Amino acid sequence: MQFIRIGEKVISKEKLNKEINKILELRTKGVTQEGVARKLGVERTFVSRLESLGEIRKGKKIALIGFPIKNKEELTHLANELGIEYVLLLTQEERFEFIKKKEKSELFDEIMEIIVNLADFDLIIFMGSDMRVPVVEKIFSVQVIGIVIGHSPIKESKYVNPGRIIEIVKQVKN
Repeated sequence: MQFIRIGEKVISKEKLNKEINKILELRTKGVTQEGVARKLGVERTFVSRLESLGEIRKGKKIALIGFPIKNKEELTHLANELGIEYVLLLTQEERFEFIKKKEKSELFDEIMEIIVNLADFDLIIFMGSDMRVPVVEKIFSVQVIGIVIGHSPIKESKYVNPGRIIEIVKQVKN
């Protein structure tokens, strides 16, 4: 068991996670917030706030970013079918071309423009190395779902199962 101390309190992270999982399980089974609160002895507002903490806005703007992606064309087509508004997928070759052909200031400006544009999205699905996924998750205040496609540094384009993207988008839009 993992314990943490907050002032005079000693809290079991395991117990806390179990209780949160119970709340979410009951809610997905259709139990009302009030019903969950009564059953578990918590305030209804606590259940509501817990849901709000993990909420991904439904039907809102989604961006799909990834590199280096082997099946870029397939995923771009899929993204268009799924209504994903912003797609930036690069193969290994395109990734290096993106960097090589620009002055440092031009590259910086273009990357900053991409970051600013992505901040307007409700969800970013990011596919990249085990090193880049956590960095992207920290950069954005919006929800980021990371898909690790390899260990850093990735030296060749990687195939991404389109089913993973479909599943994420289905969960978000339903």
